[in-house]
Amino acid sequence: MSLYKNQSFRARLGFALQGLAHAVRAERSLQVQLVAFAAALAALGILRPSALWWALVLLASAVVIAAELINTAIEGLADGLHPHDHPAIRIAKDCAAAGVLIASLGALAVALALVLHQLGR
Repeated sequence: MSLYKNQSFRARLGFALQGLAHAVRAERSLQVQLVAFAAALAALGILRPSALWWALVLLASAVVIAAELINTAIEGLADGLHPHDHPAIRIAKDCAAAGVLIASLGALAVALALVLHQLGR
């Protein structure tokens, strides 16, 4: 059995924070997504939309960051298990990257809808 299984909540939280810290240090794409998240927070602070818009923007941002972390995990696992080029590994990594793209486009759609809503007020 894995040493990571059935650990306390505190221990599991520590593992998750270690993973987040590693990804922030190692992944440029995640760093860009975090800067975009900070910009979204600043925009929310300036525009002061209703609570629903805050929820939508924060949820969309969380989905993008989560997708980026899952993509990082898939790439790391794939590279660790099969470091050489392989068509199946390439497809898995491309699909994970596509997931980040779709999440990012969804977040941009939320941002556009917010801006249009604010202009219509």
